[in-house]
Amino acid sequence: MTSIKKIYTETKILLRSIPATVVTLFAVSVVCMNLLANKTLVQRDWIAIDGGILISWLSFMCMDIITKHFGPRASTIISIHAAAINLLTCLIFFVASIIPSNANDYSAFDGIFGGTWFVLLGSTIAFLASAVINNILNYMIGKCFIDNPDGKLAYAARSYISTFIGQFFDNFIFSVIVFVFFAPIFWNGFCWTVLQCAMCALTGAVAELVMEILFSPFGYRITKKWQAENVGEEYFNFLEGVKKK
Repeated sequence: MTSIKKIYTETKILLRSIPATVVTLFAVSVVCMNLLANKTLVQRDWIAIDGGILISWLSFMCMDIITKHFGPRASTIISIHAAAINLLTCLIFFVASIIPSNANDYSAFDGIFGGTWFVLLGSTIAFLASAVINNILNYMIGKCFIDNPDGKLAYAARSYISTFIGQFFDNFIFSVIVFVFFAPIFWNGFCWTVLQCAMCALTGAVAELVMEILFSPFGYRITKKWQAENVGEEYFNFLEGVKKK
């Protein structure tokens, strides 16, 4: 089996194995994150926050659940899948925004849903980079709990630490790409300083960590339920078959 065919088969089986609700919430949160990132909610000399902070915690919670049960590779594959759905959605939004209409003034609609290419670029790069960081960290931290890797403490530690660090890099990479490099050129001089980007990343990571703490009990219950019901058995059998070859 060639590498491309193997990855395709693995992805197909994985998408069949993960319950649809988690995959759907993951993809929707990534799409919403991209749209909400167009609006700056707070801007001060030392801090700036964009609207993506309101939903990005859900993306990381989904990644943590998938990483815990299926592993970091599976979570990264689903992250790429979600990013691809986001790119397709943005393309459809863009096409809708450039189709002329005399029914009403749709300039506000076109401005929001037409999107901005460098916001999409920044969000995609930041999301994929932070997803890899989050998934690997989550897995490695879980490996440290040798005595009880499936316990509440292990799940909390791997979720909280990986989410905080992953969210920080997600927010920081996105802010620097969009608001430091491109915004001054394309948004009439509007920009953030690197300090604002760092504080945005830190504040966002703390806020999203709080959300992770609040909702992680649900994530833990989901992983325990999946484990009890042997969710993903087809995927695990596939991985075992690949190892034996």
